[in-house]
Amino acid sequence: MDAPARPRKIPRVLILGGGTVGLYSARRLLKRLGKHEAAIVVVDPRSYMTYYPFMPEVAAGSIDPRHAVAPLRRALPGADVLQGKVTEIRHAERRVQIAPEEGEPYWVTYDHLVVGLGSIARTLPIPGLADEAIGFKNVEEAIALRNHVLGRIDLAASTWDVELRRRMLTFTFVGGGFAGIEAIAELEDLARDAIKAYPSVNEEDLHFVLVEGSGRILPEVGEELGGYTLEQLRTRNITIHLNTFLTSCVDRHVVLSSGIEFDSETIVWTAGVRANPVLVNSDLPLDEMGRVTCSADLQVVRPDGSVVDGAWAAGDCAAVPDLANPGAFCPPNAQHALREGSHLGENLVRVLQGHEPTPYKHANVGAVASLGMHKGVAQMLGRYKVRGLLAWILHRTYHVYAMPMVNRKVKIAAGWTATMFFRREVVALGALHDPRAEFRAASVPGAPRPEPAAPADPEIAGSVAAAEGDSSAT
Repeated sequence: MDAPARPRKIPRVLILGGGTVGLYSARRLLKRLGKHEAAIVVVDPRSYMTYYPFMPEVAAGSIDPRHAVAPLRRALPGADVLQGKVTEIRHAERRVQIAPEEGEPYWVTYDHLVVGLGSIARTLPIPGLADEAIGFKNVEEAIALRNHVLGRIDLAASTWDVELRRRMLTFTFVGGGFAGIEAIAELEDLARDAIKAYPSVNEEDLHFVLVEGSGRILPEVGEELGGYTLEQLRTRNITIHLNTFLTSCVDRHVVLSSGIEFDSETIVWTAGVRANPVLVNSDLPLDEMGRVTCSADLQVVRPDGSVVDGAWAAGDCAAVPDLANPGAFCPPNAQHALREGSHLGENLVRVLQGHEPTPYKHANVGAVASLGMHKGVAQMLGRYKVRGLLAWILHRTYHVYAMPMVNRKVKIAAGWTATMFFRREVVALGALHDPRAEFRAASVPGAPRPEPAAPADPEIAGSVAAAEGDSSAT
């Protein structure tokens, strides 16, 4: 009698990162493979994917923060989602260490690895930056920045100290790329809308400052539209310093390389990103910028071009050759990350089914940027330049289409429709970031009530003593 056949092992695909690459690669795998063909595991510190192009509108209150994120467990039914940080990758041993927010780190084994860890803010050793500035990389920072800006306006309207008001109403943004330009434009638009409710605050009291190290802004949309954006921002009284660097912001005192100094209670850092530093704690090949080196089919490759078996990567943390622009790498933006994620998932399916992977190639369809309500710029297909209301409509149309999950698309569109008839909310919920502060203060035992001082006059003292004696007798 023949021995019973051993059950076939189901390969485990471990996806590091639940961002755009992780979500779209997992969705493609789940769609193309049955539950008995592969086990999909997604690891991320957050339980949701953030759609980064919507962060400026979240900060401006045009989009509800909950609608700009996609819950991983709802978006990926059939996948296992582990919430924790990746701390070490040992691909030679096919295992990854994960540190949950609470509890001890643990190891997860796998057969195939997908690295979509994304990027973090690229900071510099500038005095005061880590203590005083805020990034603009996730939804929590967008919410905090919105509350902070509105809170500064609230406080400034309640003080008559001229210097203090100026410091409160000076908002500094460092970085003139997509993130910085959209952030300063949307928040300036929000601030001008908010001060309509404050008779003591005028538009002239608001001071928005942009600091950019190069000689131009928005290089992604071309020189012509970048120049147009520069003019539009300056007509809105936004001060722009080109070819200038932030050299210090200790105690919120901003010092620029040009010698200009001023105080600002709001400093926003949007000056670029870098690959997730956890990749240094791995045995995967990296380039000089700390990105995983990849071939055009999104497989991890060594410096000699040989493929690292079972390892894939895409997105901001991967150096993917841009076949549409020979000699260059795919830029770190949502347009490429979305398509790379889907293509990676399809290629992994092909390999699991015994076929060869195909190269990723995507010609840039254009770039769109919002400059506040009803304002924007767009460069389509490299030739068509659009500005103003039409560009703003194109921006919203493209990104709501790219947003995963139908219910999120509907809720975002419904919110936009509502703002056509009602003003957006401009309430600062400052206590949101420390909701227990008031309770802690209430829980502190009060100081003992001081005894009344004895009267200096002896006769008055005697009458007080008599009164106290009568009172105790009663």
